[in-house]
Amino acid sequence: MSTAGKSYLLSPFRRLVVDLMHFSKQVPSVAIERRMNLSALAAARSSCFHRPGWTILFAKAFALVAKTYPELRRVYMPLPWTRFYEHPYSTVSLNIERLLPDEPVVLQCLIKRPENRSIAEIDSIVRLNQATPLEELRWYRRARTMGSLPFPVRRLVWWTTLKVLGKVRCHNFGTFSVSSIAPQGAGILQLVPVLTASLHYGLFDDDGNLDVRLTFDHRVLDGATAARCLVELERTLLGKILAELHGMRPAAAA
Repeated sequence: MSTAGKSYLLSPFRRLVVDLMHFSKQVPSVAIERRMNLSALAAARSSCFHRPGWTILFAKAFALVAKTYPELRRVYMPLPWTRFYEHPYSTVSLNIERLLPDEPVVLQCLIKRPENRSIAEIDSIVRLNQATPLEELRWYRRARTMGSLPFPVRRLVWWTTLKVLGKVRCHNFGTFSVSSIAPQGAGILQLVPVLTASLHYGLFDDDGNLDVRLTFDHRVLDGATAARCLVELERTLLGKILAELHGMRPAAAA
């Protein structure tokens, strides 16, 4: 048996992950946590014929919170002058894992104005991105092209988008993200996000409690505001989102 190691070239998609981490580490991020009892929401979700994913419920709820807290739609832009850019609506970035012949890749699913969409509509968009052949997905084609660019060109595109062009940044990356590996049996404790706000959470305990975490750009948000956002998020989940799930149950049963 050979004791020599092997070297592997980075695929276009791993190059994008490296680029993302390069720019993410420049964000002075802070993480806060709130334990939420979502047993009522879990029960209502279980009663739906097609159970929407938890990331979908969090995405709509957080977008509703962002209507009240416009800070969640702002990004710090250092050039050509230091400023905040505030996007007129929320766009959530969700991660979807897909399998290529030689590696699993995580694709970005961007959904505009989730606060104005039904849970069923958001769920259908996610399912479409999970089932559509990769070559037919616009984001996959763009990511493959971007990852194949020469290093200096690729970094220049990232730099210009993230630091100069606020509208383009929100269009390409979203205004907030929701990430979870709960279906794989674990929870994300820490993120290195490039966005102003990123939601992530762990696993439910036996009493229906869930530790929900918000990692945010401290240049845009303070801790007290972020804490109020999590309180409002819990209120929204157990209010409007729960009511919508109850409304889905008769239709699902029919």
